[in-house]
Amino acid sequence: MKALVTAGPTYEHIDPVRFIGNHSSGKMGIEIAERLKELGYEVVLVIGPTHLTSSDGIRRIDVVSADQMYDACMKEFSTCDVAIMSAAVADYKPSMCSDKKIKRNDDKLTIELIPNKDIAAELGKIKNPTQKLIGFALETNDGVDNAIRKIQSKNLDMIVLNQIGDPGVGFKFDTNKVTIIKPKDIYKTIAMRTHLDSLRGLQYCLARYEKDLEKVPNSIFYQSLVKSTTNQIVEWRNMFFDRKEFETKSKTEVAKDIIDNI
Repeated sequence: MKALVTAGPTYEHIDPVRFIGNHSSGKMGIEIAERLKELGYEVVLVIGPTHLTSSDGIRRIDVVSADQMYDACMKEFSTCDVAIMSAAVADYKPSMCSDKKIKRNDDKLTIELIPNKDIAAELGKIKNPTQKLIGFALETNDGVDNAIRKIQSKNLDMIVLNQIGDPGVGFKFDTNKVTIIKPKDIYKTIAMRTHLDSLRGLQYCLARYEKDLEKVPNSIFYQSLVKSTTNQIVEWRNMFFDRKEFETKSKTEVAKDIIDNI
């Protein structure tokens, strides 16, 4: 069995000394890779800039940018049984990178950003039925809704939701707290767009009702619509998706939970 794991941040350079990046340390991805190695997997770890090390026996590919991580993943994925996308890949990069340090002056500096390739989504397009593709979602709000959208749009088999804000959760900590979301068996028997489009429709209605409620806060009619729509969204989620929430644990324990649920 062979596994591909991505970890860490990516750096998108503006000039030779400045870049767009994030606070990811790579700890979670390294722990996942180490756990897979212990289980006997051949592990390929594609990791962005970090000072952290990984043990012998893990084939490590160090990269800097999202494009480099994309190229490495596309090269390795076809021979893998499972891919776990735990890297915090920059969504955007500068459209141009200066070959010299940009000097400070009194004028405003405008940097045009363009989207990076969505690595998980691109792997989802070429994934065969025997492969498992696991995504990560780091959210500050509407975490479950956003994670469920990513399951569909990226063709994932499972997604690990990190909802930052709680103590000991998020970048650079040695602990983490996650929610694992997987489609239920019924999900496979019903056309994907049937229930997810319905869920989006309900969410649109809920947003519209809540906006109207701001204008007429004492309206019993709108209050009842908001309540009934909210309840329906919860019912749809429960019908089509399994969701397991884990308390704050060490990242080693979280890695075990993730792998045990694949």
